[in-house]
Amino acid sequence: MKKTTVYLPEDLEVRLDAESSATGISKAELIRRGVAMLLENAERPKGTQRLPVFDSGRPLTPEAMDDTLYGHIKERAARR
Repeated sequence: MKKTTVYLPEDLEVRLDAESSATGISKAELIRRGVAMLLENAERPKGTQRLPVFDSGRPLTPEAMDDTLYGHIKERAARR
């Protein structure tokens, strides 16, 4: 295990002490369980990763892009 320091507001510390005394479970174990519950129930957005974006330096019209791609395809075909 790894040690982590957590700062709690006084009211949470009092409640944590009371829960620990009432249940006989250490404060550290109660905190571990609380963190585990939070992480198990966390809803993470799915598929929200952004696609990489780059700037080629010169904007092209769709027709210019078609022409450029056609030119590359033609060059590759000529090499075969």
